[in-house]
Amino acid sequence: MNGPKFSKYEGLGNDFIVLDLARAEDFDAGHVPALCDRRFGIGADGVLLVLPSSGAAAAARMVVLNADGSVPEMCGNGLRCVALHLALARGAPSLEVLVETDSGARLCTVHRRGPEEAQVRVDMGIVRVIERRRIVLGAESVDVAVVDAGNPHAVIFRVDPRADLDRLGPEIARHASFAHGTNVELVAKRGEALEVFVWERGVGPTLACGTGACAVVAEACATHLVPAGAPVPVHLPGGVLSVTHDPATARTELEGPARLVFRGEAGSILP
Repeated sequence: MNGPKFSKYEGLGNDFIVLDLARAEDFDAGHVPALCDRRFGIGADGVLLVLPSSGAAAAARMVVLNADGSVPEMCGNGLRCVALHLALARGAPSLEVLVETDSGARLCTVHRRGPEEAQVRVDMGIVRVIERRRIVLGAESVDVAVVDAGNPHAVIFRVDPRADLDRLGPEIARHASFAHGTNVELVAKRGEALEVFVWERGVGPTLACGTGACAVVAEACATHLVPAGAPVPVHLPGGVLSVTHDPATARTELEGPARLVFRGEAGSILP
């Protein structure tokens, strides 16, 4: 075997290949689709590069690569996995760590629940509803809340969000009104919780999306569907995340699990 060593992590089924590197230039992003292929590769929703930080304050820098090789600005589930990765590397049962991302530095608090899993709380920074617009899709029009969670999101409330995901997800994700594409969340309120299905830009349907959960709660707080400043359960296909959003400041906190799945070498997957 001659490939790079890697670790495989997941957060509510949103799974990632994690590579420790000295420089981003040491990895060719063109290899990402082969690595993420679920039949001929390792299989993942994306690759996370853990790099040295650019300054003394942060412990590391995270670079996210989607399964198609594109580079999103932020990934909440990935950030929780990187925080656990840093805690495991230090042998720490708990850890408060600052991680640089393309959307700014984010403080993560890790509480280990076992040898290879943890509950991780992340300060997601500012999550803001930018506008609400109506998008025309052929004979149909869809009301969308455009939310900035460090990356772009289109939040749509539906009676049966799962039924519309495969149809609306890809159409809105690449709609011309979003210059760089967008992540799409279809949502329904279920009691005190929100049920969410995600079409992730550069990936497709995923079992969970941390920034998507934050975007959904920001819009739900703005429209008074959920209480402001209180933890809101967000039910995704992979499990439940907790999001707290303060509309006055737009500060948002995300909490959920992360787990090391296995470690290995990429072998002949890479040339």
